[in-house]
This record gives sequence, structure tokens and C-alpha cells, in this order.
Amino acid sequence: MATVMQRWVRGRPAHPNGPTFLTYTPDGTKLITAGSNNVIRVYQTGSDGEPTNIDNVQDSNTALAASNDLFFTGSEDGSVCVYTLDNYLYDRMLTRCTLPIRDIVLSPDGLWAAVASDELEVKIIDVRDMTNVLYVRDLPKPPKHLSFHPSGSYLAISCTDGMVYVYSISTEDPTLRNKFDGMIRRLEGEDEKSARVIWHPDGRAFATPTATRDVQVFNQDDGRKERIFTGGHMGDITALAWSPNGALLATAASDRKILIWDTKTQKILARYDYSGVINLAWHPSDNILSFVTSDGELFIYPDFLSAENLSLLKQPTQPAPLIRDPLSETSGNARKSLTNGLKPALESRTKRQSTPDSLDDILGPLSEGEEEDFVEDDDGAGYHDGINGYGKRSHSIIDGFDERDPKRRAIYGSWQPEIHEPCQPGSTPWRGNRRYLCLNLTGFVWTVDQDSHHTVTVEFYDREFHRDFHFTDPYLYDKACLNEHGTLFSCPPSTSNPAMIFYRPHETWTSRADWRTQLPAGEDITSISLSDSYITITTTASYIRTYTLFGTPLRIHRQKSSPIVTCASWRNYILTLGNGPVGASGNTQLIYTIENVKRDEVCQSEDVVALPPDARLKSVFWSDQGDPCIYDSSGVLLVLLHWRSPGQARWVPLLDTRRLERLRDGKREESYWPVAVAQDKFHCIILKGGDQYPYFPRPLLSEFEFSIPITTTPIAADKERDDPGTGEGQRLEESFVRSSLMLSLLEDLTSSTHATYAQKSEISRRETEVDKLLLQLLNVECREGEERGMKALEIVGLMRDRSGKLLEAAQKVAGRYGRGVLQEKIQEVAEKRLMGMNEEEEGDQ
Repeated sequence: MATVMQRWVRGRPAHPNGPTFLTYTPDGTKLITAGSNNVIRVYQTGSDGEPTNIDNVQDSNTALAASNDLFFTGSEDGSVCVYTLDNYLYDRMLTRCTLPIRDIVLSPDGLWAAVASDELEVKIIDVRDMTNVLYVRDLPKPPKHLSFHPSGSYLAISCTDGMVYVYSISTEDPTLRNKFDGMIRRLEGEDEKSARVIWHPDGRAFATPTATRDVQVFNQDDGRKERIFTGGHMGDITALAWSPNGALLATAASDRKILIWDTKTQKILARYDYSGVINLAWHPSDNILSFVTSDGELFIYPDFLSAENLSLLKQPTQPAPLIRDPLSETSGNARKSLTNGLKPALESRTKRQSTPDSLDDILGPLSEGEEEDFVEDDDGAGYHDGINGYGKRSHSIIDGFDERDPKRRAIYGSWQPEIHEPCQPGSTPWRGNRRYLCLNLTGFVWTVDQDSHHTVTVEFYDREFHRDFHFTDPYLYDKACLNEHGTLFSCPPSTSNPAMIFYRPHETWTSRADWRTQLPAGEDITSISLSDSYITITTTASYIRTYTLFGTPLRIHRQKSSPIVTCASWRNYILTLGNGPVGASGNTQLIYTIENVKRDEVCQSEDVVALPPDARLKSVFWSDQGDPCIYDSSGVLLVLLHWRSPGQARWVPLLDTRRLERLRDGKREESYWPVAVAQDKFHCIILKGGDQYPYFPRPLLSEFEFSIPITTTPIAADKERDDPGTGEGQRLEESFVRSSLMLSLLEDLTSSTHATYAQKSEISRRETEVDKLLLQLLNVECREGEERGMKALEIVGLMRDRSGKLLEAAQKVAGRYGRGVLQEKIQEVAEKRLMGMNEEEEGDQ
């Protein structure tokens, strides 16, 4: 081990105490630093003058990256800002996250910026077009570090749970290429210790710091351990970087040391004593190493390497330190062509395709490379294991002697249907350490994971009638329901307690009215629901348990369709959904049952939920008028009509969100999180940028009018101007169908309950509204010409007019356009109705 005599370099005060970051531009002309204050400094390479200061930027910077023309900063407020290097001005905001930014890296070509925050996703943004964004979603824990492969085709993500993910980003949808566990230690997002993956410049390996204060090199193909840089540091590694040619490795640690390693021998070439180093960077071409400390100081170290080690920095790109690597054995570390490299015949060899037709079809034809082998493993006995990537025979027979051929294992494997997983309406999955347990028009319930416990917050939209509350949750509640009378929670079983439900009323006249009850051991809760009268829970034992609002067990029964998916309640009615028989698509059908708990009656028994073959249920809830509604993954909202009459229920679409007018131009990428159906509107949360679930801060509610899909495209205002007849006719037809549906729903409600005077008046008003729509539609048909007479007469027959006034108005409409024959036909219809003869009686006669 060699140690050089170091020359002390004085630090430059750059930023206040705290996290400090630096980066060189790719051409090496500028060095940029950012810290906890609102000033960014730009230093010119080779100049001892004062840096250029960019003031009034965002505070608490947490990430920094630069190209030759731009540089990017991320901060605690979740914003990523872009600045120009030609005039040192703010250019634009690249993106914004809801949680602090943790890392920003640029692709080797400088065209893509990958952004990591405390959210459970990574954004890869086109620098030229900010609307072009690739997403890596559903990470189990927040990402801490990012690193682009030298080719720009792969992105390595170091997460706070100690996992490393490598994604291929060569397509519009990033795909997971490898997942490595145990490579790095678990760290918090704001921790100064490093878990960064650094790709070797030749792209065949990467290195990471370990919990044992070493730097381990891994093969990028399979994560196999290669060489290790060990025995150098006595403290946790805080920064590391390969030299531009990969011949040297620089590391800094909390032991106040900076070490320079020889990549080929893994030996220490130089030691430097500097404390608090948290980030360092090699100059792209010169013998300069720069680093920053937690005190906000910047050190620019020219002539960093001694003369005896400088030759290593001047060499071309060196091979990665692999254990069995022919490149490392060549003199001078120069690249040579391999004698036993990949054979051309093997590079083009295709996999055999398995078919059940014949043995030749199963094994496939022999390729040119296989014909040259005089030993053939034609009976699967292991005489010939094939050839590996270097043209040598492998030893797989030793590694997996009794493993079955995967081709034959696929033939013998059993088929399993795809079932609908249990879900809780209105809840979201974990994202970071937060999630929503319930979202509806009353308010919302959310929880925060505090490691040893949770904290639950319940907030209301109308704070005049209800008071928000907050409590510490040692039971780790994972489901909740909220209405105007109370809040219901449930928790999964744990080592200390079984599954449990907890109900807290909003108002009570006793000293204490909240209650808890435990389920039998081994039984978990899959969904819960809360109405004005009852509490319902479904369990993993396929039980449906019903309680009164204050904890009295009312009944328990086992659901026929299982496993149970979810449930929803309204007043005395309970809607349960479960898995039924397997359909033609290979998925189980979703089956629903509706029962009246108070009367102990079943309204609909084991009927099928109308879902398209490839769609999944996203939410189920009751409307404010007491009608079951579902929202599926295809973006369609449906309501259940005639559900109070056994065997008569049918699912009717209320809105197809894919056909909204706001999406016609194709420029919006958004989906909708269902919240409620109330006041004849669809209330939802708009999710932008491909998000699947709402997140914090609390999003605003949006509402859309119902629009039943009648025509192939939504009616736009410009189309109605160009073709008034067609546009107005289609709009009136949709309004007629929608108004008729809402009238039928109201008639179903009043027919099964004691209708009030207001409800009866509402029915009369809606009947008149439907007839007026038909009258307007008749006007359109008469205006279009005599050939529309049959349809016009048909429209008149659909009127429910009891007084005869609207039929008289229909005759006047026909007379206004000179449709004499139609006018006579309408008069005949009016006379028949006046005589009490409807069309059904006439048909029977």
C-alpha cells in the first residue's frame, strides 16, 4: 500500500452548514455547487476568481445535475428547477413532487433527467419536452440514489429498504431487468451515508458501498460479486466515484479520509485527511478532484494525483475489476479481441419453441452450431449441457442435478384461474409512509406510519357540524369508513391481538360510546362498510358479520361466492361482492348479492357484475339516492337499475370518462378516482400524469355531469354548429335516455318506500321533463323532412303525457313544418289515449 505526501488545499466557503452538492459540466469548464441556502455558485475551471452567484433560488437544495448548457436543482419543497449556463437565469420548472427531492441524474446524452423523491416512484423526464415522461412506479420504499448506465439504456435505483432495482428504459414503459437484495444497507432519505450505485465506465459492472465500510463490485448481468475494495475506511462511506477512465476509484468516509484506489489491484494509492466530506467529483479530463463537506465548504484540488499515479488517469477506458475477466490479463490493461469470445453461430441461436405436436416440434430443429457437436443429449439424460456465452460447455448438471426441464415443467404445471382480490372502497395503498383509509363526500381518513405505531387523522369537509380529530394508533388500523354518524376502523391480526373493529360515533349523550370487538383467532378482515343503521365486515373465512351501530352482533352467515371481494352499505341494505365461476377469459366472474338486513330479505342473489372481459373493479358505493354504483378500470360508471325486484336488476352506464369533452384533443393524460354519485353528478379526483391513486396534499374534488354513451363520439360545440340537425338530435337523444333512467331510479325508490309528497312531485316534474325532451326531438325530426315521419310518430308514442297538452303541442309542431299526414297520425294517438286505449291494449286486440 502506497501513501502519498498530501498538499493541503484551503477550503472555499460556499454554503451554510448542511447538505452540500457539486457537479462538473460534461465539458469540464464549470463546477456548480448548491446547498441549504438560496444561492447557487458557478466556478470557472482554472480560475481563482470569485464564482458567479445565482440568487433567489429555492432553499434547502437536495440534488444537483448539469449538462453543458443547463443545470438542474431539486429541493425539499419537491420542485425541480432548470437554469441556463449562458446567462445564469432561471429557465423553467421541470417537474414538481409532493415530497422532497432526493436525487437528480442526467442520461449520458443529456436528454433525459431522472428524478427521485420520497414518493414511491421515479420520473424520467425528456428535457426537451417536459410532457414526455417515463415512470417507474410501485417501488416498495422511496428511492435514495439514481444512476444511469454509460449506455443510457438502464437506470439503477437504490431504495431506502436496501434494495437495488435496475430498469431498462429503452422503451416507453420501463421494465424491471434485475432486482438485487442485500447489496446496500438500509438508509433514510436524508442520511449522509451513501448507498449509491456507480457504474464502471465500461458498463460491465457497478460498485456500491456496503455496511462493512467496503466497496463491493458486482457483475451487471446477474449481480454476482466480483472484486472488493476493502480495509481502507474505519467509518461509513459517504461518497464514491470512478475516475473518467475507470482506472481509479475515489472514496470518502466519516473517518475523515479520502482514499484513491487502483481499480486493477484494489490497492490504496493515496490517502488524504479531510473531515465531513459528503460529495466528490472528478474533473472530466484534468487531474482535479473537487469535494464538499457538511460545513458547506468547497475544496478544488488541482494536481490531485502524484506524478507516479498520473499515468493511470491518462490511459484509455480500463476494464471493470471482474474476477474472471480476460481483459484484466492483457498487458497495459488495453483491450484485445478474445480468442474464445462469442461465436457468431451462437449469437443468432434462437430458443426452441414448445408445441404439443411431436417430439421434433417440441425440441425444435438443430441449429448450425448444434450440428457440429457429435454428442447430442437427445434423451435429456445430461450428456450434453449446451454451450455458454463464451463457447464453453457449462456445469449446470452439477448445479441443478434433479431439476426438471422448464419446458416440460410448463407442460406438467397446473392452471390456476385469476381471481378478484379483496379491496376496500375509498382506500389507497401505501405511498411513502402515508395512505388514505377512506375518501368520500363526508371527509377523509388518513394514516401515517411512525414505525412503532401509526397516527390517524379524520377531517371533515363541513366543519360546522363535525370537529376534526387525531389520535395515536397502536393497533395499526388498515381500513376505515366514514359517514355523518361515526367512523369505523379495522386492524389486521398481530402477535399481540387478533383482528379487531373499532367504532367511534361523532355525537353521543353518554360519557363514552366508542367500542371495540375482536374476531376469532385466525380470521382476518377483508373489507368493512358502515351505514346509518348497521356495520358490516367480511372476513377471510368467507363470513359476513353484521353488527348494530353500538356493537351488538346481529347475524353472521357464510357467503356462497368466495373469496369475498368487498362490501358496501346504505341504510338497511348491504351489497356484497365475491368471486364466482370462471368465465371464458380465465378470470372468475364477479358476483354480487343485495339483502335487506332489517327485513331479512334478499333482493338480488348471486347475480353477475357487468364487467368487460379485461376490466377490473375499482370501486363500489351507493349513491345519495340509495342505488348501487360501480366504477371499473375502463373508466365507466354504472348504476344498478330495478335492484329491489328480484331477477330484474341490470347495470346501466351513467358515464364513460374516456369520452369526456376535456379529453377530445388528446393532450391530457389523466384518470379519475371515484368518490361518490350525488346530486345527479359523478364526484371524483382527477389523477394526472399516469397516477393511479390520489396522494398528499389532499386533492380537490371534481364533478362531472352524467353522459350516457349513445353516440360514437361526444358531441362538440363546433360539430353542432356545422350540422345543427345531427348535433342537436344526438344531444337530445342522450338527454332523453339519461332523464328516463333517472326517472326509473326515482320510481323504483318511491314504489318500495312510503313516498313523500316531495318525491311524488319530483316524479311528475321528471315525467314532464322527459316529454319536453321528446317534443324537442320531434321538432328536430320534423325540421329534417317528410322522410323522418315514421321516427317522428314513434317519438310521439313514447310520450307519457297524461293531460294531453303535450300531444296537442306535438300536433302544432307537425303543422308548423307542413307535415299534414304526421299531424293526423298524432291526432289519432291523442284520441286513443283519450279513450283510454294504450298501445299495448291495441296490440292485444
